[in-house]
Amino acid sequence: MSLQSEELLIAAVADLIGDVRHIAVGNASPIPAAAALLCRARANSRSQRPPYVSLLQSRKHNFFTDGGVELFDCAGQGRMDVFFLSGGEIDGEGNINLVGIGDHDKPQVRFPGSFGSAYLYFVVPKVILFRTEHSRRTLVPKVSFVSAPGVSDPKVYRSGGPVALITNRCLFAFDKERRCFRLQSVHPGHGIDEIVEHTGFDFVRPDRVPETPAPDAQTLRLMREVVAPELAEVYPQFAEKVFGIVKAA
Repeated sequence: MSLQSEELLIAAVADLIGDVRHIAVGNASPIPAAAALLCRARANSRSQRPPYVSLLQSRKHNFFTDGGVELFDCAGQGRMDVFFLSGGEIDGEGNINLVGIGDHDKPQVRFPGSFGSAYLYFVVPKVILFRTEHSRRTLVPKVSFVSAPGVSDPKVYRSGGPVALITNRCLFAFDKERRCFRLQSVHPGHGIDEIVEHTGFDFVRPDRVPETPAPDAQTLRLMREVVAPELAEVYPQFAEKVFGIVKAA
């Protein structure tokens, strides 16, 4: 089985997560969910203490009984290390827009809403931004509405914020001090000129930008044999499309 683009992204996100205690993933996020489960599978394979993984759409991989209420409490108490956010628009300062574009009362585009994004952005230490459409429509110079700010005034206490933005084309690291993104790697099959062309905001571009590494054989094995069947419970269509796993009836 050849490497799928989704598998590259799953492995790259898992590497960003690293060794943590608790990873939470919201709704409609199959790639972040798979990355969280991969982190747990890696820890188990190495006889290390695995992280808690909370997939909010799952009955099996979710120890919350009251959904968002417990999620927010857990985050506020400092017991959540990683969360994922996205947006209809994301700009170069890490601001996200989940509300809409145009006049608030008569918007041109209406997004699903902020829910707890602004709160979680402030209190979760490692927030990974994720957007599978890398275009000037989604990665903009300035968001039309700030649902959640990427940075805050120095006088504002904030333990959380963005650490990276990963898309279908590349990986950006976030520089909190400079309030901007830095191109960290480009995915195979894509180029730096392409990234510049399709990115609406300015970003730091190093002289040498590596290619995002492909997952090694052990990572692929865990992803396909351990993670994929677990993921099928929450995202059956994704698991079947990427891994060929059909959820049991």
